[in-house]
Amino acid sequence: MAVAAGQAGGLRRAGGGGPGAPWGGGALLRGILLCVAASGSCWGNSVERKIYITLNKTAPCVRLLNATHQIGCQSSINGDTGVIHVVEKEQDLKWVLSDGPHPPYMVLLEGELFTRELLQQLKGTSRVSGLAVALSRPSPLPGFSPGLKCPNDGFGVYSNDYGPQYAHCNWTVWNPLGNGISYEDFDFPIFLLEDANETQIIKQCYRDHNLPQNGSIPEYPLCAMQLFSHMHAVTSTVTCMRRRTIQSTFSLNPEEFCDPLIDYNVWSTLKPINTSSKMHPSDEVIMVAARLDSHSFFWNLAPGAESTVSSFVTHLAVAEALHKVPDIQSLPRNIMFTFFQGETFDYIGSSRMVYDMENNIFPIRLDNIYAFLELSQVALRNNSVLWVHTDPISQKNESVQLRVKNLVAALTKSSLDANVTLQEVSQSQPLPPSSFQRFLRARNIPGVVLADHRTSFHNRYYQSVYDTPENILVDYPAGLSPEEALIYVTDTAKSLAEVATVVARALYQLAGGNGSTSAIQADPETVSRMLYGFLIRANNSWFQSIIKQDMKIIMVDNVPQHYIAVNSPVNTTQLVQSVLVNLTGTVVNFTKEECQNPEKMSSPEKELYEYFWAQGPRDPNSTSRIPFCVQSTVRLSKALSPAFELKQWGSTEYSTWTESRWKDIRARIFLVASRELEIITLVVGIAILIFSLLATYFINAKADVLFSSPPDPGATAY
Repeated sequence: MAVAAGQAGGLRRAGGGGPGAPWGGGALLRGILLCVAASGSCWGNSVERKIYITLNKTAPCVRLLNATHQIGCQSSINGDTGVIHVVEKEQDLKWVLSDGPHPPYMVLLEGELFTRELLQQLKGTSRVSGLAVALSRPSPLPGFSPGLKCPNDGFGVYSNDYGPQYAHCNWTVWNPLGNGISYEDFDFPIFLLEDANETQIIKQCYRDHNLPQNGSIPEYPLCAMQLFSHMHAVTSTVTCMRRRTIQSTFSLNPEEFCDPLIDYNVWSTLKPINTSSKMHPSDEVIMVAARLDSHSFFWNLAPGAESTVSSFVTHLAVAEALHKVPDIQSLPRNIMFTFFQGETFDYIGSSRMVYDMENNIFPIRLDNIYAFLELSQVALRNNSVLWVHTDPISQKNESVQLRVKNLVAALTKSSLDANVTLQEVSQSQPLPPSSFQRFLRARNIPGVVLADHRTSFHNRYYQSVYDTPENILVDYPAGLSPEEALIYVTDTAKSLAEVATVVARALYQLAGGNGSTSAIQADPETVSRMLYGFLIRANNSWFQSIIKQDMKIIMVDNVPQHYIAVNSPVNTTQLVQSVLVNLTGTVVNFTKEECQNPEKMSSPEKELYEYFWAQGPRDPNSTSRIPFCVQSTVRLSKALSPAFELKQWGSTEYSTWTESRWKDIRARIFLVASRELEIITLVVGIAILIFSLLATYFINAKADVLFSSPPDPGATAY
């Protein structure tokens, strides 16, 4: 029995029929039933609001699946309910696990205690029905990473056949703080409480009703929580996709259980290429890459400041700097800027691009790649040191080794006049987790990975909700307006701009440029605007001016998250596409019709460029905007694992990650009565119902006697 939270006197009874009521007897009962059937309940909404307090700022742990496992969390089909117990220190767990007299319990856990060891204790007991985690502010000082110690293990280049001594992170444990809980399965719901005010409401309810006083057992009613997060998919991607296929074959209204993780890669070239044909084998391309996605234990909460944003923002700054170089179109080699989506989940984006290149679906072939340069985590440099990682196995080939040396030499030369100290790691050390590894699986391609760490990650919050702007020291003075913060140049922006300058100058030389590189400079203000938009507030004036008109919906949430998801394209992909178009494209004098339908034009350049109709800045004299058309080489390519194209759902070669579907995800608190009172209330209610039905039956049966009009005493028969 649910009791209205915060109301000691319970609920008021709804009024019924009386002497003055318009309905009587069975008509009243039928009227009530009709009302219930028509609207769900005459007073349902108002009663529910009195009983429950809905928690609006929460993030659930959901179920993901791959070829062999299911990971994540779920509730029972009707949600899980438990009496709230606040755990602020490990000793408080004793009440939940053994001493408390009112199981099952819904544990409200402080963020600092959200560890693998504590979760293992909760996993092994039936006395816990769910877990609500309060977001820790500030971030836990020791660090917190729910990812794996060896990210993307088994899907990189190192295996029993290629560098077996480096496989499974035998040489270097890249993420030593990783506790792996994101990749475990929990049979109870786990929610994150994002709003400190809602957390305080729950704690106050706990203190008012559940907190033991002077050693005494708390009495009913007790404060309880209910979590809904039932997942439709089970076991593995193989099982889920097989069921999905059977449903699609034999059912007119097939039920979907899971969906593949899918989105788009963003790519462009410095010099335009004809995408309707294949690049000539003699043409050479230098490929620059960064990842677009991150992940955390909780669904769609993936800030990824260091693990993702620092790299692709630097990459975008490189693209802008190179497009400003006067002689860039005359260089012998082309440069390709690539942003891979889904790399957190076993290299979805990069493995798909390699697959497309191998099967002549992509306009550029693997053989066209002259060199590969990847930007990994680059924001947490110690003493301005940037580490150059290379692959020791492929360099056994002399031609590969020579190109790698040229690549390192160009980077080193470019760093001499910058506030960046470039150092090469030992040639006996393998590559860190990187998209480059997927290309090495297909070809011996010369390449490097740039990172702020020599061995293990400097990032203490890899793949967690705490990989926030504060983690990379993005900070703003108090009192700045949103427009002032947008253009405020932080120290982190200056640092990333320096890295971008070094990379841009090196790429210019590698592409065959012979001119002075001193004028090639990344813009710290542009980097600042990107950091603000991708980490702090997506709904800003710059982003609003460069997106398409039909992309307004993505600007609803202030802080963008960088999870790949199953609905594409996701916000990050669309925003990176828009920014890259803005930084590298050219404004052309096209109408909206011409810009959005270039295939109708007779211009030969329509095969070389894409056209983007941006909604533009606000007109200073009105509320309307001034749209414009941008010509660029920015394109999207599908980031769906080849395993789903090939229907090889149990593949060990390609990513097989899917996300379960669900019907309802929500959380709420309320006061719950004792089991005895619930049973008594149920029995009394059933008794009243039976009595009411019997009374109604007999009243209706004798209605002609009970409600017949008496004879008129004035009428006399003769």
